[in-house]
Amino acid sequence: MVSVSRERSEQTEERLQRVIAQADVLVHDGVWCFEEFPIDQPPVLTGDELAVVRDDQSWSRLVPYSQEHEHVERFGIFSFHFPSELDNSGFVGWLASHLKVRLGTGVFVICGSNRARGGIYDYWGCPIDLLDEAVAVVKALRAAFPDMDS
Repeated sequence: MVSVSRERSEQTEERLQRVIAQADVLVHDGVWCFEEFPIDQPPVLTGDELAVVRDDQSWSRLVPYSQEHEHVERFGIFSFHFPSELDNSGFVGWLASHLKVRLGTGVFVICGSNRARGGIYDYWGCPIDLLDEAVAVVKALRAAFPDMDS
């Protein structure tokens, strides 16, 4: 269920630091990129892709980078699964703002749902050359609540 929070900015900051501290975080190995397909030719799922999305003109799937993907942007990927009992509303904007300030770049986020694991989960992508720095920002935010696993 999507939560609606009415809180002061200080309360939001504290809540979202608690959320990031309690989320399951995974840094995905390798380099990732997007493959694009015409809207009338949906991609075949291979099991290698992390996500498949579409707009009104094309399909896009997030897959491991290989030599055949020359001339595409290359990304590092990390993900979050959130405990179901936590209100994670506002998390994407909150963390994206922290990353923009610290790294000088934006990120992309693809969300999905797995009710057996708490509900919404996020895949976060950043330029591959900034992955280590992005993960360091996440670790620093998680460290704000040292009583949680980090």
